[in-house]
Amino acid sequence: MDFGIVLQTDPPADLLVERMVRAEQHGFSHGWTFDSVVLWQEPFVIHSRVLDRTEKMVLGPMVTNPSTRSWEVTASLFATLNDMYGNRTVCGIGRGDSAMRVAGRKPATLALLSDAMRAIRDLAEGREVRVDGTGMRIPWVREGSLPVWMGAYGPKALELAGREADGFILQLADPYLTEWMVRAVRTAAEAAGRDPGDVKVCVAAPAYVTDGTTEGLAHAREQCRWFGGMVGNHVADLVARYGEQSDMVPQELTDYVKTRQGYDYSHHGRVDNPDTDFVPDTIVDRFCLVGPVSEHVEKLERLRALGVDQFAVYAMHDDVDGVIDTYGREVIPALSGEVVA
Repeated sequence: MDFGIVLQTDPPADLLVERMVRAEQHGFSHGWTFDSVVLWQEPFVIHSRVLDRTEKMVLGPMVTNPSTRSWEVTASLFATLNDMYGNRTVCGIGRGDSAMRVAGRKPATLALLSDAMRAIRDLAEGREVRVDGTGMRIPWVREGSLPVWMGAYGPKALELAGREADGFILQLADPYLTEWMVRAVRTAAEAAGRDPGDVKVCVAAPAYVTDGTTEGLAHAREQCRWFGGMVGNHVADLVARYGEQSDMVPQELTDYVKTRQGYDYSHHGRVDNPDTDFVPDTIVDRFCLVGPVSEHVEKLERLRALGVDQFAVYAMHDDVDGVIDTYGREVIPALSGEVVA
């Protein structure tokens, strides 16, 4: 299993760069950042710094979208970084929840997302595409490679990920829901004539390592409760579309949003998010990794058995460096079969 670290591009950028370097030294293979440029700093500028300071780490947004940048601009960003640093980028992409809604716009349709994924990948890899009726190709691309990994929850999005994406990003770490969604993605891949195993699976969620005490667990839950609010915001869209009782969406995913009142994007991805009162401890425990190292390892082993290729740690809490260090010393070696001294 690979490991990634997910950070917000809050200033100062130098701190994020140092943490990415630290993560690579501890065995993290991937670095990811949020991409909502009204809420945080522009990620691709910072990605260049990270790639320059690291040796092998693969960088990408979790996630960009088809609408805040034109597709040729997004493709050229990736292609330029790949030309400079040797094909070390991945394009995580979705409909654009926070990036669009914080600006008063609607997320992209799945049809638009599908067109964008193909165009961005083809342009970044040097092939000609048609964008808005105009044929174009980036002439200086040589041997470019850009895997496109799609974030998804709902049935139609899962089907698109399986049909067209190189990887599937699932932003929660509940084994039951992971199994349900990975099955949907791989079924769609097989129906499209693809090898289901060719679609990489990345589970992304907060991880907080505790000392095993009741007080430590309570603190960890409060530090990670924001994630239940963020996921609930996506789930609320699914409930509005398919209803509370639908075979299209697991009831285990929809039940907890019944008391949700709203969502303020100015607190998106923040520990102090006030719109998380509806998130119970049980959801935090299911969606995140909280507890002592042994419990992290046990849950990650279950996820790996379900076909998860990468676990990406959302590090938005008061112990970012601690979780990087502990994962590097104990969790990553345990999942790779190494003996920890």
